[in-house]
Amino acid sequence: MIFVGVDWAEAHHDVHVADDAGTRLGKARLPEGVEGVARFHELVGALVEDPAEVVIGIETDRGLFVTALVAAGYQLYAVNPMSTSRYRDRYSTSGAKSDAGDAHVLSDMVRTDRHHHRLVAGDSDDVEAIKILARAHQTMVWSRGRQTNLLRSTLREFYPAALVAFDDLASSDALAVLRVAPTPTLGAGLSRSKIAAALRRGGRQRRVEERAVEIQTALRSEQLHAPAAVAAAMGASVAASVAVIAEMAAQTERLAEELSSGFEQHPDAEVVRSLPGLGTILGARVLGEFGDDPHRYADGKARRNYAGTSPLTRAPGKKKVVAARFICNSRLVDALNAQAFSALKASPGARALYDELRARGIEHNDALRRLASRLVGILHGCLKTRTLYDEATAWSHRQNLPQSSVAA
Repeated sequence: MIFVGVDWAEAHHDVHVADDAGTRLGKARLPEGVEGVARFHELVGALVEDPAEVVIGIETDRGLFVTALVAAGYQLYAVNPMSTSRYRDRYSTSGAKSDAGDAHVLSDMVRTDRHHHRLVAGDSDDVEAIKILARAHQTMVWSRGRQTNLLRSTLREFYPAALVAFDDLASSDALAVLRVAPTPTLGAGLSRSKIAAALRRGGRQRRVEERAVEIQTALRSEQLHAPAAVAAAMGASVAASVAVIAEMAAQTERLAEELSSGFEQHPDAEVVRSLPGLGTILGARVLGEFGDDPHRYADGKARRNYAGTSPLTRAPGKKKVVAARFICNSRLVDALNAQAFSALKASPGARALYDELRARGIEHNDALRRLASRLVGILHGCLKTRTLYDEATAWSHRQNLPQSSVAA
């Protein structure tokens, strides 16, 4: 077997090839794209005949270069960059660093310590597409939230009446009215009929006239006023922000439709959606981040460790500390916490566990994390056995578990 370290970058990739004794067999700097992959095949093809005899260490698990290496049949290990940084200190304490040196470190890592790392998961193309859409949808939601906060900050400086009129600036009502009245003067001059027409264009169908009266009253309330020139400039900023938020909302809906369509066609969708707190969008996020490789997680504990919901134990000497994991997949943790919160209403067993934890003095966020950890274990069992979630079965043995196991 040969062991290859690949230090990847946007424009090129440094490669270090070694045998099982650590002797360097070759090194190269390869370009990105088809040419780089072809040269990589030539480099290792001259040393081995079977692609399975090539073990590669690289600090990423996605991208076209990685996809091409996996498709060729090489054994590919995605190494956390932090692990590479710690391993580098075994060779030098001077702080020296180079791309070629990192490639050398990666080749040695998979040569001597690959049993501590994990092969790139054999997820299907379908679940990879779900993950991409789920992340794009979530990023769009987060971006819209940041843009809405910027709009709120702008309105607070010169148009406080708008904040009185609308609690949610990202709502269709707020966007429709602010589109036609981005300044306090224009807002105060709106008639009820114009406000009602704007609300209808925004999609409101019920309580239109009543809501128009409420908005008009708020926009005409007595407020402090900025100078006319300042208000005009700020109004242009508001108009731009409103247009951006409206387009973001439209694109979020389109992504949600694409995500729902892809998720519903996946064979694991029915099992995932059967769990309490997981609908189509949240279920798609969870499935995409976990992947669908049936051999990726050895047991429920391995899945919880990856999710970041299981506790982390530090026991140096006589001291022992059990704490939450902070280095984890933040997108997956966000989805699991949202699931746990929703499960409080959907599952009596989840509610009972949460209430028990809170009664023991455990804070809300920690109790949600522990509940999420339990739900991850249930999800693992359902996927492994290909069975739908059953409330009675999932929580029937909880009272017989040790107290520490229930808490974790």
